[in-house]
Amino acid sequence: MSQDEIQVMIVDDHPVFRQGLRDVLETNPSMKVVGEAADGEVAIEIALETNPNVILMDINLPTINGLQVTRKIRAQLPDVKVIMITGYDDAEQVFHTIRAGASAYCPKDITPEALINVIRAVRDGNYYVDEKTMNYDELMQWVEQKIGRFAGPLITDSDELFIPLSPREMEILEHVTRGLSNKEIAYKLGISHQTVKNHMTAILRKLRVDDRTQAAVYALRHGWVRLEDS
Repeated sequence: MSQDEIQVMIVDDHPVFRQGLRDVLETNPSMKVVGEAADGEVAIEIALETNPNVILMDINLPTINGLQVTRKIRAQLPDVKVIMITGYDDAEQVFHTIRAGASAYCPKDITPEALINVIRAVRDGNYYVDEKTMNYDELMQWVEQKIGRFAGPLITDSDELFIPLSPREMEILEHVTRGLSNKEIAYKLGISHQTVKNHMTAILRKLRVDDRTQAAVYALRHGWVRLEDS
């Protein structure tokens, strides 16, 4: 591997889109594709085996979503940079992406040239959102401007702003989208009814929604859950 070669992994469950990304990367002498995955669980295994510099990640994946995959991989490989490439384009989704540990958020219709530039930018420690390359301070400023209205006045500590849904909260939210009651979720997960209620309170607070129906709609609208997996 040459000094400047960037090792990239691709995570997306659409074979044609994966192949398109591979074609873009392989025409660039400074990029090397070291792994591919079509599924969240498999992505974690391959990332740990190949230890890439950069991962191109979809959010809407079978088994577990791209936000969870990003958190799990970065917990074990903190130097890996993750670029979310997704069709779900809104400021709130960018916010959750950054919360999960990604460095960039790109729409799926990004041009090949722009994508190569984003890969280089995040490898060098920068962030890319809203079609702009930023350092950490600029990113925080952007979040404050764009997300301030979404985060609301309840959060005064910017660190708290970046606490993502925990794996357990994400699991409970998935069950909510499938219509299970708190009692049913408690039984299914082998935890107390009160514990589920506590998690639900945290989920509503983090998503800034009023009730479980809104939380379910939010998860589906952002591609965090696939109903056909049930």
